[in-house]
Amino acid sequence: MNQPAEQPARVGDLSHFIDGKLQAGRSGRFGDVFNPSEGSVSARVPLAGTDEVDAAVASARAAFPAWAATSPLRRARVLFKFKELLDANADDIARAIAREHGKVVSDARGEVTRGIEVVEFACGIPHLLKGEYTEQIGSGIDSWSLRQPLGVCAGITPFNFPAMVPLWMFPVALACGNSFVLKPSERDPSASLILARLLREAGLPDGVFTVLHGDKVAVDALLQHPDVAAISFVGSTPIAEYVYRTATASGKRVQALGGAKNHLVVMPDADLEQAVDALIGAAYGSAGERCMAISVAVAVGPIADPLVAALTERARSLKVGASEDPASEMGPLVTRTHLDKVSGYVARGVDEQATLLVDGRGLRVAGHESGFFIGGCLFDHVTPDMIIYREEIFGPVLCVVRVKDMESALALVNNHEFGNGVSLFTRDGGTAREFSSRAQIGMVGINIPIPVPMAFHSFGGWKRSLFGDHCVYGPEGVRFYSHLKTVSSRWPSGRTGGAEFVMPTMK
Repeated sequence: MNQPAEQPARVGDLSHFIDGKLQAGRSGRFGDVFNPSEGSVSARVPLAGTDEVDAAVASARAAFPAWAATSPLRRARVLFKFKELLDANADDIARAIAREHGKVVSDARGEVTRGIEVVEFACGIPHLLKGEYTEQIGSGIDSWSLRQPLGVCAGITPFNFPAMVPLWMFPVALACGNSFVLKPSERDPSASLILARLLREAGLPDGVFTVLHGDKVAVDALLQHPDVAAISFVGSTPIAEYVYRTATASGKRVQALGGAKNHLVVMPDADLEQAVDALIGAAYGSAGERCMAISVAVAVGPIADPLVAALTERARSLKVGASEDPASEMGPLVTRTHLDKVSGYVARGVDEQATLLVDGRGLRVAGHESGFFIGGCLFDHVTPDMIIYREEIFGPVLCVVRVKDMESALALVNNHEFGNGVSLFTRDGGTAREFSSRAQIGMVGINIPIPVPMAFHSFGGWKRSLFGDHCVYGPEGVRFYSHLKTVSSRWPSGRTGGAEFVMPTMK
């Protein structure tokens, strides 16, 4: 007798986090969350409708006055406790990231660590919010400045760093006295719910931090909501520009970080082994799904042939496997759709007559045959007119461009529409000094492949890699999430001489 087919277990539904508690979605719309290593659906995430956005913002708005009135020292103490909880739960967060994003666990753990560094920075907010004071700026007049919170702030964050990028935003916003609505990527949303739970355990009042899942419906509602004062965004350049234009048209303060095409320039005098190590890690780490990934190796002069030979050997020997396998150096891409997109770029590069030295397409990992895997891909003889050079691929595809000298390398870097990050490998201090000064790029590394600034500096690119006037975290983050107010004060003992009809001057 035929046995009935085994029915697959129903995946669980995730929830929003509003007013200090988990709330089921009400729109009836859901998105699938995948385990990329298995190629299977692991959960469903609710996609908020406009009424749910309104409810989330209303909760954040109601919580704002009391939180803004809380002393900076008490706000910092909540963040200190949050930091302790992050340290204690870092491995659980990393595993949740690996299961939904696909990056290997060790890489996910590094992501969490870089996020914690911003929390540590935000714990110093009593010092960072100090203003300036001038006594007797005029006769009997004193003047001082102070920074005050904006209100309800919102963050729209990408799939590639589901913990780190939110942690670049909301700790600084909360420390400044704002309430915050996080709209994480619907592709890997679980990390954001862990962060919300830990904030609640740290003593953050209900409503001050919200997690609202959704797609374009929720994004547009936040961009246009009259009670949202500021928008922080990280994603692709077309969407960053859309977010900037839409939100600023609604009178909001906006920081929108877009795409990148990061170059690593290898000078003839560079240490070849160090340069190859740097390129392999920066191009293929996290399967190239980093906004700071190196996707272009610029080989200057005679170093090109030995560099390409070494890169070819290393790219072919990459250990690609499941994200939770300790032996894996690179995991899968986040979705089947993204895998198809990256594979399409590789095919386009072949059509454009670039030399494909290593082709990672069609990779199958034993025991994970349905996973979204692609091996490292390496192109040589790429030229600036090719699509694979101009566009952000966001996958493990490294393009080698050959140039004759540093001037040519610098022109190549500066002529690209993106200006996010660039690195130079050299032994010559004069070359490094000139390159770092003349590069029209927001973040520059000298013998450092991924020059992400520490939390007490600020992160952001130039040109079409950043829309807005402020970078994220660090001193720029404090300025973004607070208003500057200047007060001038006089306490006269009697009449000052009657009305004055000229522009007042300090005497």
